[in-house]
Amino acid sequence: MSLKQELSALRARLEGRPPEVVAAMHRTIHELRASDAPARVKAGARAPDFALPDAYGQTVDSWRLLACGPLVVTFYRGRW
Repeated sequence: MSLKQELSALRARLEGRPPEVVAAMHRTIHELRASDAPARVKAGARAPDFALPDAYGQTVDSWRLLACGPLVVTFYRGRW
């Protein structure tokens, strides 16, 4: 299955959610597109400082990790 087909199938499954969930998803997508973030983030570019929860729910700051050496951030889709 092509990526386009997979995305269409995912979109169809998500549209079956409660209306308030679908509205929130569409609002978030619109805000992301309006922010022009995809055009500003380039592979290899320096990311802004951020804080995110780790696998244990503890907040991890990027600047603290960078103090220990180079930092690689990956985004992945998980199912659990």
